[in-house]
Amino acid sequence: MPKSSNQKLKLLYILKILSEQTDEEHPMGVPRLIEELEKYDVRAERKSIYDDINQLIDFGCDIILIKSRVNGGYYLASREFELAELKLLVEVVQSSKFITLKKSRELIAKIEKLASRSEAKQLQRQVYVANRIKTANESIYYIVDDIHKAIQNNEQISFRYLEWNLNKELVPRHSGKIYTASPWALTCKDDNYYLIAYDKEDDKIKHFRVDKMGGIKVLSGVEREGLDRFKSFDIADYANKTFSMYGGKEETVTLLLENNLIGVVMDRFGKEVSIRQRDDGHFSVRVPVAVSGQFFGWLTGLGNGAALIGPEETVQEYKKYMQEILQKY
Repeated sequence: MPKSSNQKLKLLYILKILSEQTDEEHPMGVPRLIEELEKYDVRAERKSIYDDINQLIDFGCDIILIKSRVNGGYYLASREFELAELKLLVEVVQSSKFITLKKSRELIAKIEKLASRSEAKQLQRQVYVANRIKTANESIYYIVDDIHKAIQNNEQISFRYLEWNLNKELVPRHSGKIYTASPWALTCKDDNYYLIAYDKEDDKIKHFRVDKMGGIKVLSGVEREGLDRFKSFDIADYANKTFSMYGGKEETVTLLLENNLIGVVMDRFGKEVSIRQRDDGHFSVRVPVAVSGQFFGWLTGLGNGAALIGPEETVQEYKKYMQEILQKY
């Protein structure tokens, strides 16, 4: 019987079958492996299978033989990712607001291919993306790619910044104004993706929600600006003091908090924050923040267990913030 044109690919098909269909709980015997090869129009004898698997092992594939009359056979033992790692990747994708529902499903489907079929079913059981809050901007992949190209090539970008209207549509802000900026970094914060860039018009570092950027263009040959600002720029510090990535006047504030809120402070400002014990039940911290409604909202959410005690100008601004809210009730 003449050999098919696929016969030369037998080693690759064996590896494909073991990768897709086997794991420690699902080994495959040689007779079954021969049957699976026939689906790819590849014929094989038992002895040749043993030789092929030994060649794959010599090449470095971690193929294990379970010697048992019941449920014995070969399986691919080690993969690029462990199942626990793939579950973590799936959770990150499905919980990321800046990835659309469609792209989330496409990415998760690709992640599933890194596992065996039986392990992929375990991944599918933990996928819940339908009702998650997701961006509507399907161009985000290309936006991120363009930003990376601009950073790599040391070039500026232009774009329109979008906002929601009452018809639930993303429309250009400021009558379609074209923004020009020098991109320097991308960062995740509060489940969203942000561009950190230098704005020459306002001579300051700004951030932009990537999923709200539209019509992005890389300005070929237009060199980035703001290098001096970014030489001493700390992205982590910037993100920590900018609540919900809303800008505001930077100020070092003093907070007085009950001891049970220490975890909240550590999660928000990190382990390096300086803590001073005030009495048996309270401690204080001095932290740099961008003073904004979002900062005041975060502080208010801590209830009467937290108090802003300085500087006085910011304390008065916080009082005014709360009074204006109370007037509505």
